[in-house]
Amino acid sequence: MTDNVRLTEREETILHAVIHTYVTTAEAVGSRSIVKRYGLGVSAATVRNVMADLEDQGYLEQLHTSSGRVPTDRGYRYYLNHLMPVQPPSPEERDQIDTELSQMVRDAQEIIRHTSQLLALISHHPGIVEAPDDTNAVIRHVELAPITDSRVAMVVADNYGGVRTMLIALDEPLPRDNVEKLNQFLNEQGEGVTFEQMGRAISHRLETSQDEERRLAETAVRVLGLMPPHRSAQVFLEGTIQLFEQPEFHDVSKARAIFTLLERRDHLIELLRARLLTEEPPRFSVVLGSEMEPEGMEEISVVASPYMVGGQTVGILGVVGPRRMPYWRITPVVGYTAGSLSRLLTRLAG
Repeated sequence: MTDNVRLTEREETILHAVIHTYVTTAEAVGSRSIVKRYGLGVSAATVRNVMADLEDQGYLEQLHTSSGRVPTDRGYRYYLNHLMPVQPPSPEERDQIDTELSQMVRDAQEIIRHTSQLLALISHHPGIVEAPDDTNAVIRHVELAPITDSRVAMVVADNYGGVRTMLIALDEPLPRDNVEKLNQFLNEQGEGVTFEQMGRAISHRLETSQDEERRLAETAVRVLGLMPPHRSAQVFLEGTIQLFEQPEFHDVSKARAIFTLLERRDHLIELLRARLLTEEPPRFSVVLGSEMEPEGMEEISVVASPYMVGGQTVGILGVVGPRRMPYWRITPVVGYTAGSLSRLLTRLAG
């Protein structure tokens, strides 16, 4: 939703005031409350006339005949694009983010799970973080351990600090005295590359090698071919109870729709990926629910950002809340957290 039309300075001032007042109070905003709260130097009648013009243009709406007005999605989008003050997170928030994450330098999955908790704690809204899948993980070490002649355990340590263990049923026996040689061969081919790159390297060795090395390459190809598929990206969501404490979701039908959406957190991430990762470089964004498919998401917004490892986008993180979110406070927190997580994971992967 883009808006190339610019409002007048007075219209922008009053739209800004309505949004900030509504976010703070969760109640429809009247002209008198604007005059009292902001002292704009104009009468309540003037403010009322401007609010009526903003309603006619689609930036505000009146839920009931006798009530004040609330922002529409067009009003929120205009605010986000033109009026929202750009400010960094507070020093206290920056210290909290850096301190909390730096204490988790052990395993990427644990860091990411903690990041979703941290976002929920600081924003007072649910925090969502997509963990990278293992297709881009770089191998640090591979270890095969025989269980029986036809079953082996394969342990893979990667640059994200993750350790993946797989049981592989072989289609023909693997003599135990070959396991050590195969371990050495796999680590020579695999250290510092992804699984896909290791597979290509071994296939090349298979074409160019002879005798014992060729037999090792054949066995390695057979073992890799029997491995289970890569794990898909895991999505962590923390703090959902805070969303249902918002007055917008005291309505049971609305709460049920949002709960269903959050239960399908992987689908929500896919919707965000479609918005954030279609441009180069991937962009930070505030996505209003009405700007995403399917229907039923109109009451929420997501402040989201990609995060990177070594300059490559590997996941998305963000904060989920009602449309009535304090974007001016949450946006810098999400942006700073994405940067902090990117730096931490890049150090871990180095």
